[in-house]
Amino acid sequence: MTAALITVALGVAVGLVLGVLGGGGAILTVPALVYLLGMPAREATVASLVIVGVAAATSSATHARAGAVRWGAALVFVAVGVPATVAGAALNHRVPAGVVLVSFAVVMLTSAAAMVYRSLHRAAPIAAEELCAPLAPARRDGGALGSLGAEDVRGPVAVRAPVAPPCPTTHNVGPSRRCKALSVVAAGLLVGLLTGFLGVGGGFVIVPALVLALGLAMPVAVGTSLVVIALNSGVSLLARAGTAHFDWAVIVPFTLGAVAASFAGRPLAARLSARTAGLAFAGMLVLVAAYILLRSAGALG
Repeated sequence: MTAALITVALGVAVGLVLGVLGGGGAILTVPALVYLLGMPAREATVASLVIVGVAAATSSATHARAGAVRWGAALVFVAVGVPATVAGAALNHRVPAGVVLVSFAVVMLTSAAAMVYRSLHRAAPIAAEELCAPLAPARRDGGALGSLGAEDVRGPVAVRAPVAPPCPTTHNVGPSRRCKALSVVAAGLLVGLLTGFLGVGGGFVIVPALVLALGLAMPVAVGTSLVVIALNSGVSLLARAGTAHFDWAVIVPFTLGAVAASFAGRPLAARLSARTAGLAFAGMLVLVAAYILLRSAGALG
């Protein structure tokens, strides 16, 4: 009974992280399964795919009802990453368990560094309309007569408001679109490889790619990331069909806890400071990665 409660509690923690950040749940799932529940590393990556895939699908439904999912972008991401997902799943069966765990720690440290960088350099976005529209002139008395209301002895003097620089025209966006396409392809391949090899969803890669390459708002990027994680997890499980072992006694309660907590993720994200949440999660990743490296050093040596 105690073991089941611990398993559910771990699932709750993963579900909250997944719902708030749009990723990162699997990064905690595999270490929890290996070091807290005693599951072999290879089985833990399989269990992680089920747990995070189901939790992501459930949480993405909440985001979809709010209109915070771009289905086209999600499907492109998954389609690009399918070959890498299959290759990663095959590689998982051919390397020692210690190598899988050390690779996991490296991914965690990389994710933590990226999260710290984004949190410390997060700038408030400026809408394109604000950059492109000319400033509306006004008068000191509150009127809107095309003047700033400067006056001299003869009465009001019209002063033109400064005009913002013109927006770029469409004939200049060709290279930019190519760069964005390449960014999406590269991110899709990386996420596919991580999902297949380590059993992680790759939300820490997906969300920045969707924001920077496709210009999606953060809530939409999180919702779209959850769809990508769910679909990638399904693809990776299909690639492991016939060779994977499922410990349902652990997977079921862990998944139930993660799914229940994922519903609270979206409203909680609206109340938490993104910077605070990102820095706290990054610190936790560093601690867990250090623990994995210390435990794996003896096995590899």
